[in-house]
Amino acid sequence: MITSVVSSNSFVMSQLSILFTSFIILLNSFRPAAGGCFTSIFSFGDSFTDTGNLKASGTSNPIINFPYGETYFHHPTGRCSDGRLIVDFIAEAAGLPLLPPYLLGPDEHRDFRKGVNFAVVGATALEISFFVDKGISLPVTNYSLGSQLAWFKQLLPSLCSSDSECKNLLGNALFLMGEIGGNDYFNVLGDGRSLEETKTFVPLVVNAISSAITSVIELGARTLLVPGIVPFGCIPANLVSFRSSNSEDYDQETGCIKWLNEFAVYHNLLLIKELDRLRKMHPHANIIYADCYQAAMPIFQSPEKYGFQNSPLLACCGGGGLYNYNSSCLCGELGSTVCIEPSRYVSWDGLHFTEAAYKIIAAGLLQGKYTNPPFTKTCALFETIENLEFSRNTY
Repeated sequence: MITSVVSSNSFVMSQLSILFTSFIILLNSFRPAAGGCFTSIFSFGDSFTDTGNLKASGTSNPIINFPYGETYFHHPTGRCSDGRLIVDFIAEAAGLPLLPPYLLGPDEHRDFRKGVNFAVVGATALEISFFVDKGISLPVTNYSLGSQLAWFKQLLPSLCSSDSECKNLLGNALFLMGEIGGNDYFNVLGDGRSLEETKTFVPLVVNAISSAITSVIELGARTLLVPGIVPFGCIPANLVSFRSSNSEDYDQETGCIKWLNEFAVYHNLLLIKELDRLRKMHPHANIIYADCYQAAMPIFQSPEKYGFQNSPLLACCGGGGLYNYNSSCLCGELGSTVCIEPSRYVSWDGLHFTEAAYKIIAAGLLQGKYTNPPFTKTCALFETIENLEFSRNTY
């Protein structure tokens, strides 16, 4: 009798164990992948997003030199900062590896199925032929948003081999479409063209971004994060290039150039309007606007609140001068100097932000405050930036 009871109890425990295991498997099957949100990230853009494509291309540029990358990676990676960029913090929040640059190619350490970055320093939204036809030189690179899309289309067959596989891959991915457009405008302004003429190019730039968005949606993208451009008038390089003796040209609160910030707002308003149109055309796609302008402005308005103890208009690394930006002696070039604590600075090299500033901007986007619709509606499981960590054995 005792043997029978023990046998019966063993059978019950065995069945309970099987049921529990089945429950765990079933539970896991309903968990969204990659931090609950995305299985991969595909990124396009310019120097605010490039994680190493310009460096991989072999182009000579100061960003391949130390002290770029000193804060987080401890060596130059091709990022235009002392550390991580917004795209890095987004990848971290999604539980994904940092995005490897496309031009490095995949290997055992770079799984392009989990994401890849096509952004390139100096890239334009408009095709290179547009500038060539107008006699406008491109000082950094000849890559455009169209070039990046061509790379993506070329890569896609190696990532998925059937329609259903591609639908699953792209449908569960996040597409980061920028920031891009700034180089288009400053190539024109730097060529001596007027502000009025430069403004006529804004609809063309926005249309180029819109066409890229449409292309990836037609390929199968379902979630797209589309950043606007940052406050141009607060960038040290622009404060040097467009310096004015008229105090009315400057915002009295921040010291930023008003007309450049107004130009950035104009671009962003046209982009927002275009995204509204695209949402109506593609109701199955989730098109999210990332307001990088508004996410960045509080840093310039109240830098001390965010831990920045130096002027937000002063570059950490540069060749001296009022804003520590000198186009004849750039960060990474012989003769330039670097600050001791980049985390106390907003600007890294006079053109781009420090990791500390990017982290604050990324937090504002991830937490939904500066995204429309709020990013948290798409990915409610995003943690706060402060709790995010990931291995340095990445790119």
